[in-house]
Amino acid sequence: MKLEQISLPVNNEVLADYWNQEANIHSFFAYPFEKDSFAKRVNTIHKQSYKREALVQVIRSYMERFGVSKQAEKHLQELEEGAFAVVGGQQAGVFTGPLYSVYKAITVILLANEQRQALNLPVVPVFWIAGEDHDLEEINHTFTAVEGALKKRGYSKRSNKKTMASTTIIDHEAMEQLIKTVFEDYGETAYTEALLHEVLEASRYSQTFTDFFATLMNRLFAEYGLLMIDAAYEPLRELESDYFERLIEHNEEIAQVVVAQEQVLQAAGYGKPIEATSQNANLFYVKDGERFLLERKDGYFVNALAQLKLTKEELLHIAKHTPEKLSNNVVTRPLMQEMVLPVLAFVGGPGELAYWATLGRAFSTLNLEMPIFAPRLNISVVTRKVQPLLELHQLTFEDVVAGKATKAKEQFIASVQDEQVIAQVEDMQEALLEQYKLVYTQLANNDLQLDQTIEKNKAYHIKQFAYLKNKISEQTLQKHSVAIRQFNIMNAEIFPNDSWQERIFNPYQLMNQYGPTFVEDLMELPLNICPEHYVVIC
Repeated sequence: MKLEQISLPVNNEVLADYWNQEANIHSFFAYPFEKDSFAKRVNTIHKQSYKREALVQVIRSYMERFGVSKQAEKHLQELEEGAFAVVGGQQAGVFTGPLYSVYKAITVILLANEQRQALNLPVVPVFWIAGEDHDLEEINHTFTAVEGALKKRGYSKRSNKKTMASTTIIDHEAMEQLIKTVFEDYGETAYTEALLHEVLEASRYSQTFTDFFATLMNRLFAEYGLLMIDAAYEPLRELESDYFERLIEHNEEIAQVVVAQEQVLQAAGYGKPIEATSQNANLFYVKDGERFLLERKDGYFVNALAQLKLTKEELLHIAKHTPEKLSNNVVTRPLMQEMVLPVLAFVGGPGELAYWATLGRAFSTLNLEMPIFAPRLNISVVTRKVQPLLELHQLTFEDVVAGKATKAKEQFIASVQDEQVIAQVEDMQEALLEQYKLVYTQLANNDLQLDQTIEKNKAYHIKQFAYLKNKISEQTLQKHSVAIRQFNIMNAEIFPNDSWQERIFNPYQLMNQYGPTFVEDLMELPLNICPEHYVVIC
């Protein structure tokens, strides 16, 4: 593997400014992302108290079914004895979800290792699985690239209910069909059979989407001791009982300060990433596995769809005795993580960075401090299939991202079209239309009313001429299909759907080409959190 760093325009204004130490965005965060911040944050964490023993028991009990590696066990012991945590998280997508889920985990591990050395203190990596998320349409599919064409491959079963990923039972037949279809798209390599067996085995072992995700992630990162916890895991909810009570007691104030902070963020030119409202309770009520967002109305916590109307005292009772019935949203999840874990730094993407910018005063409301925000790594892989095509067409990675491969394809198609024969067809059409004018004149002279018939007949011939021109173009493109496919492959694999590769494909597409150690190979590269985009040339 060869590693390159390239500077590309950052389309997300919040992220672009976050890397500029002079930008106004830093007024919305407790710490800049720099070396000195970590030692300062350590001092803050030392002043906080955590239920470390209970927390470690919860994480260990969750991970036991997936397997607790020696390194994970070491990290659990360290966490119980006072270690700090670098935390990241993601929804529980099929095949681990998009590549950025894996890149988040890599960032978490690398940053934890870096700060362990820099601070000479134990720092452990933790992955917070958003198993409480109920938007299954975001996690039930993946994409593949087949000869330059993107294919969306999805889990065929649908539900009208807003069930959480951690309570949605997998239809094993449907999941197995998805897995086989995806690997069929990948094509046969020396690694396909073993990888297919591994993923099928993981799905059969899993009851829910979250199980499937956690099983695969644990297999990828077990040797690095990545600790995992599912936000919807009931023992974790029990641990969070007191923290839910704090969120309820300060609920109105949290909502108000988030709304106010978001207005300030908008005035600074960064938009409104959450669209917060002062009535939002920023908590969900879980009923029969479904999540219902609560709002405050006339002194009650309500959700009309679920026919819920709870007093503050009733909601506090739920938090104390049945906390598994409560769930966080984007506002309260970071607050909950801060109360549960000794978070040295949180690793997130551009979207998370934007909504974290609204939460500073919410942390303060609970006498908490926002941890350091660490942007995740941005990585693209240029495969051995794409490299020779770039060289052949004298294009670079940056060229493809900038749309130059698409432009080159359009120019190539224009250059191979048989303009002469197209012109001849158009001359034929024009000549025929002139004849129609003569027929119109003759019919009018003879007082014959056949306008509708003539128009219908003329329209038919015009349609046939269009069909002929399309067929000529189609045959021409077919004749040059190899070259056109090359442009399509470059676009589909480097910048699919005009988006980053890491947002479209899952890691098994690359593992099928480079083997099951692909993630380990990435971990061996000299990667550091930085504003540049990493390009891995395999």
